Amino acid sequence: MPDKQTPAVPVRPTNRLLRLAGPLLLITILTAASLYAFSGFGNRMRGDSAGAASCSAAKTLAKALSPLTTGEIAALKVEETPRPMPQLSFQTAKGESVSLEKWRGRTVLLNLWATWCAPCRAEMPALDALQAALGGPDFEVVAVNIDTRNPEKPRAFLEEIRIAKLGFYADPSARIFQDLKAAGLAFGMPTTVLIDQNGCILASLAGPAEWASPEALAFIKAALRRG
Repeated sequence: MPDKQTPAVPVRPTNRLLRLAGPLLLITILTAASLYAFSGFGNRMRGDSAGAASCSAAKTLAKALSPLTTGEIAALKVEETPRPMPQLSFQTAKGESVSLEKWRGRTVLLNLWATWCAPCRAEMPALDALQAALGGPDFEVVAVNIDTRNPEKPRAFLEEIRIAKLGFYADPSARIFQDLKAAGLAFGMPTTVLIDQNGCILASLAGPAEWASPEALAFIKAALRRG
């Protein structure tokens, strides 16, 4: 006897819709994800463009500073396209929180140092001398200590070597170093960044320098547009 053939079961419209729903849902999710990613990229691009625009005036100054990185400050890296400095906060000598916005309108040489860093210790007198020579309403050396233990140790060290002109600032969490590292500005200690009065990065240095040298004084004077 011939085998009986099982009659085909008709596919109901509901089953067909369920079969199509899987691929359609996947396509919808992927499309939404792509649009979200593109939107985020666009926002970042607009943010970068806005930042670059806000620092456009600093580009001319940075170009003029570039030939001055000689001698004791030859390792100083001048920004080809100045960009806004990340928002950083740390503590004053009284333990009060302060951010770089406090110095808006002044040129700042931001220096990160620690007592366990021999090159940092060695350059502190030169930074103090630079502050003594050029510090004032238009310029300040802001040296931030990042010792994470024994907060009295850096104070005692500065008193021991008779640092008189530098203000005392600290970040016991060392978060400021991580923030600068994330911005591509910190690769070791000490770390120094020159910031113009509008909060734009003009130059940076990973390592020590003789900040009281004629080359350094000429560089900072040029950044301040002084003769």
